[in-house]
Amino acid sequence: MKIVRKIIEIDEELCDGCGQCVPSCAEGALQIIGGKAKVVTDSYCDGLGACLGECPTGALRIIEREAAEFDEQAAMAFVTKQKGGAALPVDKPGAGCPGAAMAAFKTQGGGCPGSGEATFTQACVDGSNAGPSPSLLGHWPLQIKLIQPDAPFLRDADLVIAADCTAVAYPDFHREFVGGKTVMMGCPKFDGDYAPRLAEVFRHSGVKSVTVVRMEVPCCLGIAEATRRGLAASGREDLELREVIIGRQGAKMTGGLPGF
Repeated sequence: MKIVRKIIEIDEELCDGCGQCVPSCAEGALQIIGGKAKVVTDSYCDGLGACLGECPTGALRIIEREAAEFDEQAAMAFVTKQKGGAALPVDKPGAGCPGAAMAAFKTQGGGCPGSGEATFTQACVDGSNAGPSPSLLGHWPLQIKLIQPDAPFLRDADLVIAADCTAVAYPDFHREFVGGKTVMMGCPKFDGDYAPRLAEVFRHSGVKSVTVVRMEVPCCLGIAEATRRGLAASGREDLELREVIIGRQGAKMTGGLPGF
């Protein structure tokens, strides 16, 4: 069945076939065919445009036209097949990544105020305070792409690598995954591949453990895969890795990829 919806359009005159857009599409809708980027099939493209920022020539854009409905289950089965794995069951589409508001911090030597490093004194929670729960966050920034591999708050840290949506979906996220830990957050659907940055973090930071917290939706699997590849590239064999999966209604599950 076809409907009028948003979908990616590729200007073949502008496309130089560099392939930078391909990894940013978690659904596997883009491939390089005949030296140009192509949409494999309309039903694999969700129309959200995660690939737009990766194209150096501006060949990609979102348009509205008649197209087959987005089929997340078929798309993720295709992705898994391409990677040589087993298909993951999906009962219905699930996506969405809330943005994160930034507080202003002064930086050393200029630059974006929101990326300036800062460490905080964490609140002591003893249950005696009847007011709002105090923040347990001990550092800034939080986004994976903003944290430097040698940031001081990474040294000897229990590191939590969390998908953005988990902090909203899981009610006890702050208590369980923030207090006493260093947190790195991101969205693999919109930010691309984190593996190179995480490899540098593992190689240079001295973190002592890693917990990956992700949503159950298939596109969120990318943050766990990036962590595994980053660890392999770093040469670290002494790290304890754990994966926690959060359901769309906030339930916590355990599980993980081979090697976790």
